[in-house]
Amino acid sequence: MMTRFCALGAVVLAAGCATSSPTVVHDARPVPPSAVPDAGVPAAAAVVVEDPYLWLEEVTGEKSLEWVRLRNLASTGELTKAPGFDSLKGKLFAYLSSKDKIPYVAKQGRWFYNFWTDAEHERGTWRRLPSLAEYKKGAPKWETVLDLDALGKAEKENWVWHGANCFYPKYERCLVTLSRGGADATVIREFDVTKKQFVEGGFTLPESKNTVAWKDLDTLFVATDFGPGSMTASGYPRIVKEWKRGTPLSAATTLFEGKDSDIAVSASRQFDHGKTYDLISHGLTFEEGDQYLMRNGKLVKIDVPRTAGAELWNDQLIITLKDDWKVNDTLTLVRGTTVITGLEAFLAGKRDFQTLYAPTPNSSMSGLSYLKNVIVMNVLEDVHNQLWVFSRDAKGTWSKKPMPTTPLSSAYVWAIDADLSDEFFFSETGFLQPSSLAVGKPGGKPELLKQQPGFFDAKGLTVDQHFAVSKDGTKVPYFQVGKGTLPLDGTTPTLLTGYGGFEVSLEPYYNSVAGLAWLERGGVFVQANIRGGGEYGPGWHRQAELGNRQRAYDDFIAIAEDLAARKVTSAKHLAIEGGSNGGLLMGVMLTQRPDLFGAVWSGAPLLDMKRYHKLLAGASWVAEYGDPDQPEAWAWLSKYSPYQNVKKGVTYPRVLFTTSTRDDRVHPGHARKMTARMLEQGHDAVFWENTEGGHGGAVTPEQTSFLLALGYTFLGQQVGLKAE
Repeated sequence: MMTRFCALGAVVLAAGCATSSPTVVHDARPVPPSAVPDAGVPAAAAVVVEDPYLWLEEVTGEKSLEWVRLRNLASTGELTKAPGFDSLKGKLFAYLSSKDKIPYVAKQGRWFYNFWTDAEHERGTWRRLPSLAEYKKGAPKWETVLDLDALGKAEKENWVWHGANCFYPKYERCLVTLSRGGADATVIREFDVTKKQFVEGGFTLPESKNTVAWKDLDTLFVATDFGPGSMTASGYPRIVKEWKRGTPLSAATTLFEGKDSDIAVSASRQFDHGKTYDLISHGLTFEEGDQYLMRNGKLVKIDVPRTAGAELWNDQLIITLKDDWKVNDTLTLVRGTTVITGLEAFLAGKRDFQTLYAPTPNSSMSGLSYLKNVIVMNVLEDVHNQLWVFSRDAKGTWSKKPMPTTPLSSAYVWAIDADLSDEFFFSETGFLQPSSLAVGKPGGKPELLKQQPGFFDAKGLTVDQHFAVSKDGTKVPYFQVGKGTLPLDGTTPTLLTGYGGFEVSLEPYYNSVAGLAWLERGGVFVQANIRGGGEYGPGWHRQAELGNRQRAYDDFIAIAEDLAARKVTSAKHLAIEGGSNGGLLMGVMLTQRPDLFGAVWSGAPLLDMKRYHKLLAGASWVAEYGDPDQPEAWAWLSKYSPYQNVKKGVTYPRVLFTTSTRDDRVHPGHARKMTARMLEQGHDAVFWENTEGGHGGAVTPEQTSFLLALGYTFLGQQVGLKAE
């Protein structure tokens, strides 16, 4: 299917948008906080400058890393000695390394592949099974294809798995994607799954933000760093080429070239119902892009609005609109609509659409899954999943039937092998509903394959949905998980999380980490569905982008105030947490409404909105936030940018900033500089930076459990959550 962009990422990134906080490798030498010097400019520097901490943007600079080391010593010296830290870390590690988690699989050829990490395989193993029958067994016999721990040890590299792209239809040759320390930049190497070894003299690409795809067994579509001037200002490829086996990369033929100001370009080959489509994706901004078909050496533009999503399936073109589209003088399609039409007729100029989904005030189309003969649509109704199966009759008319789902759950469907049948995998999860995996066909009852156990004690817990009223009168939903017998006296430690950006929806899911680290200890967990996300479709996102971004922050504030008004909690017992764009949300809450919260955890955050577009992938997010070099945009950015709005003399809740040296998406300088400025002003800011982990931060169960224990211990201490 055609590529969709992901929040705070590149064309090739499809998951982890709303990321959790980074993970860590900790230095165990504790130093009392009083022994660690605060950051600052040298004493001799008397000239006042706007940003005295620019040196902390030098990611691996000696001075920067020494500052990081000292701050890490202070944070670990305090938090690892806190009551219950070791116990909590142990529980989290047991969950993260548990062999009872569901090993989700993808069928390629005759094999079912899975990538798995546990206590014995902390970097992970790429493994497979020969049949679905074997997968159904309680203890299937997995065959290891590639052991990443062994590979890293042999090559003395801290490899992190970023996936494998295998050549259709035999799937015997794969392009394995490896990252050093979890960064977005990757190394690509050709791998033979029959021999279970890398191909000597095969396709390889050095470390870059690569995008590659097979054209045929001896030809790749490659978008990479071809040398000076070949990358965009956002740090992604702006040139895509065709590369023949046995020739140097320098001899590859250019297919398409974008501009420095674009986001990225890529090319792919799609195999669908016996036909082949070669596609080029041209990302202009995070909101806009063009799609082309390559036919007979020419590019044929798929003439849809640049903000629309377009996908190919079974000779059909499926279009989902983010903005209204005036198709012609007699037809206008509204934002959020999904329509379908014949591909060839569309390319010939016909505009005969059938509507698959029309938006309503409380619903949005969340995603499409393509089987051999039918399409499964996921619709959110007030952030509750509903699945619909679409099929067409002999006359080409589409109709739909519902697929049953569990209330207050998230349900997902994906094809097992769309070449062969309409058989699908079906997964459900909810706040108190451990994930399950079933197999089924349209019209039948799915057969349960795997059921994940409950990893935390949910006895007495209930899930409720509430709506807060934002500053402008908009009703904003949020989910609350806690004891059904909760005392409404404002004393319950409560954790509130949110994201609110890039049209990313936060749906119900079984959050084992929050269950173990917060709910089991008597706290309440709250998930906010603020504007900027996609819970109510593209309009929900549009309402809080660019100059309207304050609405997302007003929504979060309204939920915090509603929790207090309902006496679920109060300011001194309310902790908040978010990562990436959610880390920015936390920074804004810290500086705009410090009176509402008792503790803040801001992970992998954007915080300096004056310079974000100059740091790593930041330029790619100008369509979301605005260009601070433009006076009009800086007028609104300057009002909420945390780094520019933190002030001396204001009482702030205690805050923890976490980041990663290997985060090459959101620059670690954001968290570093914010911490340094707050310390200079006399505020109590705690900082931790992982040495690897990338933007998502999770590299091994050990590291992840450490960071999560660090963060939840910090939050719990501040708001009165009982220790483990």
